[in-house]
Amino acid sequence: MQGVARNFFILAIVYSLCGMAIGLHMSITHDHGQMPTHAHTMVAGWLMSAVFAFFYHLVPAARASRLAPIHFWLTTVSGILLLVGLFFLLGGNEAVEPVVAIGSLGFYAGMLMFAFIAIPAIRKPAGSSAGLYPDGTPVASTLKNMPAR
Repeated sequence: MQGVARNFFILAIVYSLCGMAIGLHMSITHDHGQMPTHAHTMVAGWLMSAVFAFFYHLVPAARASRLAPIHFWLTTVSGILLLVGLFFLLGGNEAVEPVVAIGSLGFYAGMLMFAFIAIPAIRKPAGSSAGLYPDGTPVASTLKNMPAR
């Protein structure tokens, strides 16, 4: 993995570790008050970041977009605001509700940006660079040449 794909996958791993730590804490303490934070961390954090990572890895034309790094940083910063804010909000600190709102809107804007990047990239006709690695090798051909297990 390279560039923004690698960055999103590293972010996904960090989210998964944080989400699992929240889940373990809830299990050990028998206090499930942070279940929404746990769920958001695992789905919005781990799952979405992993999906973005694999999309950018498999579609080099999207990874090469000038918007891809902006998408990464918008999603990262807004996701952290959303999840940290949600953790404190559910912990009883209502003053952080505007932080959660800003994080949520930013995360939604990141998803809109991803749609703006991804939809044109996957709609390119066959023979375009959408399914090619930067050296011109078709992505599908590397999968065909993988050894069978």
